[in-house]
Amino acid sequence: MRHIFFIATLLLLLLTGCSRQQDHFTIGVSQCAGGAWRNKVNMEMLAAQHLYERDVKVVIATSNDDTEHQIRQIDSLVSTGIDLLVVAPNEAGPIAKATARVMAQKIPVICFDRKVDNDTYTAFIGCDNVEAGRAIAVNAVDVARGMLTGGYKPYILEVTALMSSTPAQERHKGFAEVIDSHPELEYRCIESDWSSEQTCRIVTDEIKSGHVPDIVFCHNDGMATGAYKAVVETGTEGRVHIMGIDGMPGEGLDYVQFGHQLASYVYPTGGDKIIRLALDILTGKPYQRENKLQGILVVKENAWPIATTTTELLRQVEDLVTIQDKLEGYFGLYNTQRKVIVGGVVAIVLLVVAVLLSLRAYLQMRRTVRERQHMNEEQTLFMTNPNGRTLRQTFTTPAEEMPAPRSQDAIFAETLNKAIRKRLSDPNLKMDELGEEVGLSRVQLYRRVKSITGLTPVELLRQMRLQQAYMLLTTTNKTVQEIAYEVGFGTPGYFSKCFKQQYGKYPMQLRT
Repeated sequence: MRHIFFIATLLLLLLTGCSRQQDHFTIGVSQCAGGAWRNKVNMEMLAAQHLYERDVKVVIATSNDDTEHQIRQIDSLVSTGIDLLVVAPNEAGPIAKATARVMAQKIPVICFDRKVDNDTYTAFIGCDNVEAGRAIAVNAVDVARGMLTGGYKPYILEVTALMSSTPAQERHKGFAEVIDSHPELEYRCIESDWSSEQTCRIVTDEIKSGHVPDIVFCHNDGMATGAYKAVVETGTEGRVHIMGIDGMPGEGLDYVQFGHQLASYVYPTGGDKIIRLALDILTGKPYQRENKLQGILVVKENAWPIATTTTELLRQVEDLVTIQDKLEGYFGLYNTQRKVIVGGVVAIVLLVVAVLLSLRAYLQMRRTVRERQHMNEEQTLFMTNPNGRTLRQTFTTPAEEMPAPRSQDAIFAETLNKAIRKRLSDPNLKMDELGEEVGLSRVQLYRRVKSITGLTPVELLRQMRLQQAYMLLTTTNKTVQEIAYEVGFGTPGYFSKCFKQQYGKYPMQLRT
């Protein structure tokens, strides 16, 4: 009988194993950092998983500007059995060694946005950073020419990102080529590290030294927020013109409309094109090794239509990811049902075996019942004291003393509230980091918060910041600027705009 049972079980496993899908590819993604721009790339890649004729699974990891962490991350992705690696190197040199190991294992590598400093990659896709630097420089020269009066020599300051990364090298190259051809302008370049804090310190020191720049070009819009904070705090707002790169909703596009930045440059993401290129490589189709994405200069005149279009496209991508998550759940249910049908056929065989085993078990059970009855009588005598109170009751907590049950949503909401409160003042708080605090991925956090509150995590964070600001405005003597920074807004102007949208009046009107 045991042999029959074993054969039937083996048959079930073989039948269900035959239903495994073939022609499936897993693409591992190693992001060098977080932020709005990279989150948009991630969402586009996730949305593109099922747009093409092959089944694709995209696995995304972020190293948060830590080169050593990214190297370990790449090795970990490879160990999970990925078919292709997509990587945005934090630093070109060290990551080249990691991509060389990946290529040695016959796994293709796509560098996107940034390159490694050798040929250990299969293809590259990203914006033409040299052209981006040139476009910003041409706009800067046009603005500076309007200041050439009375022998005055306009001063242009470039604050670069980390020069060990290829985007910083290429953006500087394109910008410097244009500016160096204009000797009537004063030009200086200072290296930073992609952070708004370091940029703020550099611009503040330059202004306080008495050498106030007329134009500051930062290598991304996050750095540009640091430059804007510096000019606000030093009282030079309106005199110093700021330019950046990225052109994202909620960042550069909004800053240009508010007047915080003179210009930005839409740095295309192209997440769907990354997946298309990956599939061409994996399926042996022709592909180009170098793939350049086209950007566009953003100034006040075209900022609004570009922002409106980009925001709508981003919303559609998020909706598509949500729909795909639901479809994956339905497909999983379908596969489960198919396996149940196959299992039903095998179950008939198992039923016959079970009937035979039941007859044998019935005889054994009768003997076991008699033995248990005898043991229960002895146990009852032992567990009962002379006062009629069972010893078991001594160790049992009455139901009325047990804590009231709490819903999982209530527990999650309390945990999320504590996590947000702890990082409320951090203007660089990312949804990936918030998800790690509560043990969820970015997509899981989005769905959970949306289902409970009706808001996205970003909207919930902004609402809590504005509520805290409202309390501080009505209970303290702190300035609007101090409160804006304390509740995590990068600029007072953006804080005032959000406050007006939420409460119908500007912060200063609340105190009148």
